[in-house]
Amino acid sequence: MSDAIKHECGIALIRLRKPYQYYIDKYETPLYAVHKLSVLMEKQVNRGQDGAGVANIKIEVPAGKRYISRYRSVEPQPVADIFRKIHKKFRKALKDNRDGATDAKWLQENVAFTGEVWLGHLRYGTHGTNEIENCHPMLRQNNWRSRNLVMAGNFNMTNVDELFGKLVSLGQHPKEKVDTVTVMEKIGHFLDEENQRVFDRFKGIFDNPTLSDIIEENIDLQRVLYRSCRDFDGGYAMCGLTGFGSAFVMRDPAGIRPAFYYSDDEVVVVASEKQAIKAAFNVEYNQIQEITPGSALIIDKEGEFNELSILPQQEKRSCSFERIYFSRGTDPDIYNERKKLGKLLIPQILEEIDYDLENTVFSYIPNTAETSFFGMIEGLEEYLAKKRKRAIMEGILFEEELDRVLSFRPRIEKLVTKDVKSRTFITADELRDDMVSSVYDTTFEVVRKGIDTVVVIDDSIVRGTTLEKSILKMLDRLGPKKIVIVSSAPQIRFPDCYGIDMSKMKDFVAFRAMLKLLEERQMGYLREEVYAQCAATLATRNAYTTNYVKALYESFTDQEVSQKIAEIIRPDDLQAELSVIFQTVDNLHKACPDHLGDWYFTGNYPTPGGNKVVNKAYVNFHEGKLVRAY
Repeated sequence: MSDAIKHECGIALIRLRKPYQYYIDKYETPLYAVHKLSVLMEKQVNRGQDGAGVANIKIEVPAGKRYISRYRSVEPQPVADIFRKIHKKFRKALKDNRDGATDAKWLQENVAFTGEVWLGHLRYGTHGTNEIENCHPMLRQNNWRSRNLVMAGNFNMTNVDELFGKLVSLGQHPKEKVDTVTVMEKIGHFLDEENQRVFDRFKGIFDNPTLSDIIEENIDLQRVLYRSCRDFDGGYAMCGLTGFGSAFVMRDPAGIRPAFYYSDDEVVVVASEKQAIKAAFNVEYNQIQEITPGSALIIDKEGEFNELSILPQQEKRSCSFERIYFSRGTDPDIYNERKKLGKLLIPQILEEIDYDLENTVFSYIPNTAETSFFGMIEGLEEYLAKKRKRAIMEGILFEEELDRVLSFRPRIEKLVTKDVKSRTFITADELRDDMVSSVYDTTFEVVRKGIDTVVVIDDSIVRGTTLEKSILKMLDRLGPKKIVIVSSAPQIRFPDCYGIDMSKMKDFVAFRAMLKLLEERQMGYLREEVYAQCAATLATRNAYTTNYVKALYESFTDQEVSQKIAEIIRPDDLQAELSVIFQTVDNLHKACPDHLGDWYFTGNYPTPGGNKVVNKAYVNFHEGKLVRAY
């Protein structure tokens, strides 16, 4: 994605199902879980580079010994920083007692991060500053193990105000009004109530400290999660650990945010991406299961687990951006979907270049568009194969012409190269344009000046600023007759509120193009009408039921918006002709049939809170407020 955006987060959970000594004996290291978790997190670092955190729970250590360990980091390479510190702690502890490395009991009583339950998190901040206090896992502490709660997640809630108000009505005084703290405190409240329920049930029958063990054995996490999550509105895959060693991973009812798990007799593992589990544990993809939307994978104190329904499952609307851009493309399903996205664009591309393949050079914007580029070329080869077959069947009289038809191949070049050491998305806005020129390089002397058309595919176009400020100028220096920018994703028209930092409508080049069309056709009154509708309904339930902003696009075809986008992103001094092609929503669904979350493109939000967010985002835009809409 040339216009990089912050997005998502990554989760990783490991539950060791056998005694700690088993792993020391079998794998000849006390760091088995440490190594596995580091791989799970490194393979998901694409999901979060603002910060990271790791928490660990020891089960059944004696009173007086620490049983919860946690490290968080916002260093430039936070995952490496955390595991460097964990390894240092082991080295320091074992320096004077080398025999301790093989003694699980000694390790668990004397060394941190030697527990059976592990939780890792990678953060891309869509809210809050990049400070360590905003990094997961979050910790809610208590002197009773069964009331301790460690939480991390990949989520955004659209109704934080309402959730915050409910906590206040319960008598709480939350320290922050953000979804991370609000979610943890809400689950923590009902965990406290569940503790009290079990205590009331068994008091008088058992005495302390036995009663504490009885409470832990009878905590009903399914009940806790149902009572906590039933009024959540958002996309979420949230993980929790209790102080006594049980764990859960809860997924939203529409399956917006991803979560997968694997189990055998040694471990239960959860991650945001299948590829991470595959890499860490070398298992087959068909052994990795998807957590059912609306359900929670609950792991008890003994390491037994079950997937239990928490909330009624809704129509699955998992995020299509996972498939287009965010998740690792080495997942075979995602790889094939991205290739298909490229292939499905061929009819539009051929029409745009007037079927003149001899004078067209095909390339891509690195690095995430590479797979869709392969699909685009595969589609071209299929088109040419049909053309050859037709020519042969129709009969070609001259050997020279037949040779030309059979030998012709699309012209493929790597015109743009990206320096992976530079990252423009973590650069301040005022410096970003200058940084872009040092991030990309171009390949000269492969485009015939004034003759060739250059077709360059990107996985998506959000703001269009990198194209306008840098890439188009770089391509124009090659001297092409025409530049065609192709997006494997449809036009991004509406804000996200479920985990991606796309909430300010004026940032979307498609939105700006639509406004320009309204202005040119003297339809500016529609802007006022929609504003009035949005503003009037924000205080009512109607704001949750209808996306009023969709009406602004109804007067224009996709092609008209694309043409206006091309005008907007065109640099003033560009010499070549310019056009922009976007994927269609229908083709997106064909390529990703099991991942139909398309609200960025269609405005069809999977939860009521999404409608409220888009209406509020438009009001913010109209009133000139540069703030998030949720």
